[in-house]
Amino acid sequence: MSGQTLTKAHIVDAIYKKTDRNRAEIKDLVESALDLMKQAIKKDHAMLVSGFGKFEAYDKNSRRGRNPQTNESITLPPRKVVVFRLSRKFRAELNPEE
Repeated sequence: MSGQTLTKAHIVDAIYKKTDRNRAEIKDLVESALDLMKQAIKKDHAMLVSGFGKFEAYDKNSRRGRNPQTNESITLPPRKVVVFRLSRKFRAELNPEE
C-alpha cells in the first residue's frame, strides 16, 4: 500500500479477510473503536496506544493571522488541535539505523 492512504474501508477489508465475521459487523466494530478513540481524546485530551503512540489534544490561543487574498490582518480564534507522538518502539521500527 505504498503511497496510498489507509481508509476505514481498507481496515474493514483487512479485518474481514482475517475473520469469519461479515463486513457489516466489522464495520460496526471499527466505527465503535474510532468513536471510543474520539471520545477519549475529547474527554481526557489524550489517548495512549502502547507500542504505537499517543494522541493528545491541547488548546491553542488566539493569534494574529493574515487573509492571503486581501493581505488584511485578522485574529484567528482559539481552538483545539490534536497531535500524534510516536512511541519509542514504533519510531525504532520506522528508523532501524538510529
